Amino acid sequence: MSTADGNPPATEGPPARRRRAAKPDAGPSPARHTGSAAKPATAATSTSGSASASAKKPAKGESAKRGSTRKTAAPASALRTTAPTKPAGKTKGSSTSAPAGTSKPAKTAKSGKTTPEAAKGASGPTGRTTPAPATAKAVPAAKSKPGKATPAAAAKSTSVPAAAKPTSDSAGKTTSGAAKPAGTTAKSRAARATASGAGKPAPSTAVKTASPVLAAARRGPGADEEFRAIPSAPPAVTTAPTAVETLPDDRYFNRELSWLDFNARVLALGEDESQPLLERAKFLAIFASNLDEFYMVRVAGLKRRDDTGLSVRSADGLTPREQLDYISKRNQDLVERHTAAFKEHLRPQLAEQDIRIVGWADLSGAQQLRLSSYFSEQIFPVLTPLAVDPAHPFPYISGLSLNLAVTVRDPHGGTERFARVKVPSNVPRLMRVETERASRSATFLPLEELIAAHLGELFTGMEVTEHHVFRVTRNADFEVEEDRDEDLLQALERELAQRRFGPPVRLEVAQDMSEHMLELLLRELEVAPEDVVEVPGLLDLTCLFQLSGVDRKELKDRPFVPATHPAFGERETPKSVFATLREGDVLVHHPYDSFSTSVQRFIEQAAADSKVLAIKQTLYRTSGDSPIVDALIDAAEAGKQVVALVEIKARFDEQANITWARTLERAGVHVVYGLVGLKTHCKVSMVVRQEGSTIRRYCHLGTGNYNPKTARLYEDLGLLTADPSIGADITDLFNVLTGYSRQDTYRTILTSPHGIRRGIVRAIGEEIELARAGLQAGIRIKCNSLVDEQVIDALYHASQAGVPVDVVVRGICALKPGVEGLSENIRVRSILGRFLEHSRVFHFRAGGTHWIGSADMMHRNLDRRIEALVRVKDPKLTAELDAVFDSALDPATRCWVLSTNGEWQPFPAAGSQVRDHQTELAKLHGAAG
Repeated sequence: MSTADGNPPATEGPPARRRRAAKPDAGPSPARHTGSAAKPATAATSTSGSASASAKKPAKGESAKRGSTRKTAAPASALRTTAPTKPAGKTKGSSTSAPAGTSKPAKTAKSGKTTPEAAKGASGPTGRTTPAPATAKAVPAAKSKPGKATPAAAAKSTSVPAAAKPTSDSAGKTTSGAAKPAGTTAKSRAARATASGAGKPAPSTAVKTASPVLAAARRGPGADEEFRAIPSAPPAVTTAPTAVETLPDDRYFNRELSWLDFNARVLALGEDESQPLLERAKFLAIFASNLDEFYMVRVAGLKRRDDTGLSVRSADGLTPREQLDYISKRNQDLVERHTAAFKEHLRPQLAEQDIRIVGWADLSGAQQLRLSSYFSEQIFPVLTPLAVDPAHPFPYISGLSLNLAVTVRDPHGGTERFARVKVPSNVPRLMRVETERASRSATFLPLEELIAAHLGELFTGMEVTEHHVFRVTRNADFEVEEDRDEDLLQALERELAQRRFGPPVRLEVAQDMSEHMLELLLRELEVAPEDVVEVPGLLDLTCLFQLSGVDRKELKDRPFVPATHPAFGERETPKSVFATLREGDVLVHHPYDSFSTSVQRFIEQAAADSKVLAIKQTLYRTSGDSPIVDALIDAAEAGKQVVALVEIKARFDEQANITWARTLERAGVHVVYGLVGLKTHCKVSMVVRQEGSTIRRYCHLGTGNYNPKTARLYEDLGLLTADPSIGADITDLFNVLTGYSRQDTYRTILTSPHGIRRGIVRAIGEEIELARAGLQAGIRIKCNSLVDEQVIDALYHASQAGVPVDVVVRGICALKPGVEGLSENIRVRSILGRFLEHSRVFHFRAGGTHWIGSADMMHRNLDRRIEALVRVKDPKLTAELDAVFDSALDPATRCWVLSTNGEWQPFPAAGSQVRDHQTELAKLHGAAG
C-alpha cells in the first residue's frame, strides 16, 4: 500500500491529528485484583479484505478564522514491572536528535527554541525529504554514516551483550530468562564450528523435515533457500565484518507516521481495482474506523502532552507539537485520497452494478412518499431537537455521533436560532429504499438525508434556513487509577462513565457549512480551528460496512471455509484432543485451520470430560456469544476447578469483559482481573487431567484471542501440547497471575515485562556470535509492530555483523532498513489482504530456535503487559513455521517493501508474476475460499 511523503511542521501548522501517546515505561509494582502506498500490483488471484484498525483552544466568544486554519478534505477525491530501562542508545546528557536525514534546526539565541524559519525545509521525522510550507523543493534524504558519529551519537550507542551461559536449577529452569536446548549454547556451538573450520559455513542446527501437511510449501532442495532475499536486496553476508561501535542519532522512523503509512496501505486495498467491488468498500470502511481510533487514542495522547507542556520527545527526536503537525499534513493527504476513492471511483462503479447511495432529491415521488411514512412512524418519535439560547445551554455532543446543525428563523420576529438534532445510532445509517430485498439492485439513502428532508416537522411554525452535518471525535485515552485498596472493576466502571466526556480532538463538518455556524461550533465545543476537517461528501464512511449485506456474491470474495487440522480429523466421533496431544504437539494456523474444531474443541472436551480436574484460562477479547465462556461455565457447574483471568482493561472491550466477568462469577468460576499496572495480554489455557495415577497438563499458547469470530478473519498461530515442561511453566505463570508468586524466568517460555525483551536481544546477540564463528546465521521476525528501540538496535548490530535479517510487519515499523553501515542486511516487508496478519513468530537460524506468542516488539507489550512466547521444538512444527516465512518472503509474493527513506513500495513491480501469500497458505491447509 502506498505511502506519502512526511511533512515538516508549518509556521501556521496544518490541522493536527491526535491519538494516544506512548505511556511511560515505568510501571507500578504489581499487585493483584481479584473477584473482578501506491496501489499494489494486481495479483493473478486477488486477495480482498474482510479484515478486519495542537494549538490552544479558542476562548469563549473568539471567532474562528476560516481558510488557512480550517482543514479541508479535497473534493477531488512476568510479570512484575521493574524500573524502566532507557531506550537503547540514549544516555543522560545526550543531545536530542533532529529528524532523520537532516541537520538539526537552527535555534534562537535567547530561548533556544526552533524558529519557524528554521523549521522550513527540514526533512520529515521518518527520514523522508519533506517540502517547506511554501515553495521549497524536496532534496534527497541524507544517508546515515555510523562510522563518523558525533559525540552525541556515541553517547547513544548500544552494544548487544555477549550471550551469557545459562545456568539451570534442579528443576531445569533456565535462570538466564531465555530457554536453550541442552548442549547448544552459543559458546559450545561456536567452539565446534571453530574446531571443524570456521571459514566453512556449518549446517544449520535446526531440523528441516517438512510436515506432511505443508511439505509442498518448502522451496527448493537446499536449506539456504529459507533466507532467499528480495531480488533487489544485496546478497547476505556470511562472514561478519568489524562491528561499528556507534549508531547514528537518526536511526528510527516516527511511530505515529508509520501507523499512518499502515493505514495508507489499507486505503490502497480500497483503491485496488483487482479487489472485488464490495471488498473495496469494506477496506474504505476499515480505513475510516482505524482513523477514528487513531484520533481517540494516539492523537489525543499527543494533544494532552502538548496542552500540558509535557514536551517529551519521541525516539526520533520530535516534540508532541511537531508530531501533531506532521500527522496533520500526512493525514490530510490520506483524507483527500479516501474521499476521492469513494466519491470518484467506488460510488460510480457501485452504481454501474445497480448498487446506489443516493440523496433525497434523487428519489422518485413514490419512494419519497413511502419513506416519509416510515419517518413519521419509526424515526420521528426517536428524534429530540435541542435549541440553544439563554434558557437552553449548548447540548453535549457524544463522540463519533452524527449530528445536524440547524438554523431556524421565527417568521414573526425574524430572530434566528440554532438547534442540534442527533442522528440516531441505533438505526441503520444507510436505509434500504427498495421493499423487495431479493432484487439484485440496491438503493440506499443516508439517514441524515431523510431527517433533513423532514426538519419542518421538528420545528413547526419556524422556517429552516440551513442545516449541515457534523461529527465530533473525543479523547478516549483514559487511564484507570488503580488504587491497591480499591476493587479494580469499580474503578474501571467509574472511568468508563467519564470517557464519554473526553475533550474533543477532531471536528468533522460538511464542506458547505456556513462561516457563522462553524464559528458557533468551534466556540461551544472549544475546538481549535486546526482540529476541523471539512469533508466534501458523506461523513463517517464506516457506514460502508453495511454494504456487505448486499447479496451479490460475484462482487465479494469467495466464501471461506476453514479446514479441520489433520490431527483432529473429522470422524463420526471426533478424535479426543487429549489422545492426539499425547502423541505429540500440534500447531494450528488460523483461519486456515478451523478454530472451532481445534482450540474450541479442546476447551469444550475439557469441560465435558469427567477426568478433567481443573481448567485455567486467560480471556482478553472474546465474542458476544462466546462458546469458550459457555464451556468454562459448564465446567464450573460440573464441579471442576475453573479459573478465568478476564482482562477488563482491554481497550474498547472493557464493558463487555466486565459483563463476562460477572457472568462467570455467578456460575462459580474463580475470576481474577490480573495485576495492578499491567494488562494481561497473553493467550494461554491449561487443562489438568487425571490419567490413572498420573496428573497430566495439556496447554494451548497462541498469538490470537479466544474468539471464534475473529479467528475466521485474523491470521494467528497456536501450539497445543502436553509437554511437561510447558505445563510446568504455565502452572507457574498462572500462580503469578492469581497468587503472590514473583517468578519471571521459565523453562520453555519467555514472559514480559521482564523476560521477552531480554530473551530476544540475547538470541540476537547469540546469532551474531555464531555468525562470527562461521555458522550460517539469519534472523526472521513476523509481528504486528516493531518499535522497541533496544530490539531495533540489536538488529542493527546483527546487520553490522553480517547477519541477514528479514522482518514481516503488518503495521508500525520504526526500524530503517538498507542504511549503509547500519542496516544494509535488513529487509522489511508488509503483507495485507483478506485476512488480518496477526501472528508473532521469531526464528533464529544458527541458534536453531523458533518462538511464537502474543507480544509485539513495542514498549507497551514488553514493559506494561503480561505476554508469553513459547519455544516450538518439534521439527515437524518448526518446518511449518519455516514454510510460513518462506511464503511471506518469496520474491513473487504480493507485498509492500520498506525503503531506506521510509517509503512503502508495492512489490513485485506491476506486470511481474505475483503470488498471494494468504491464498497459497489456504491451499496448503486444504481450506476452501
